[in-house]
Amino acid sequence: MVNHLYILLTILFTVYGQIVIKWQVNSTGNLPTEVMNKIGFILNLLLNPWIISGLASAFLASLSWMAAMSKFPLSYAYPFMSLSFVLVVFLSSVFFREPITIPKTMGMALIIAGIIIGSRG
Repeated sequence: MVNHLYILLTILFTVYGQIVIKWQVNSTGNLPTEVMNKIGFILNLLLNPWIISGLASAFLASLSWMAAMSKFPLSYAYPFMSLSFVLVVFLSSVFFREPITIPKTMGMALIIAGIIIGSRG
């Protein structure tokens, strides 16, 4: 059971990065149309401490995933990564007021059902 912590950490680091990057991009505004302004926009984001923490979390997710891969077959561990989609949809509703529609709810239910079924086999 302790080995499953590596999968959980991979999911949590991944979700953290997605939410933080979305939050900071939202606060910065839309990507400019001119090439030079785009470069400045991206460089400004890359120097943002929150964006840096999101990128660092992606790196930590990779380290956790390598640890998970040393403990589980890929065909067992990878379906759990779908939980990141479920968490991102839920948290995007909480933090960004994005709607959770019936199709999204059905999709998340199917993802969870698939993980349950797949992890038993």
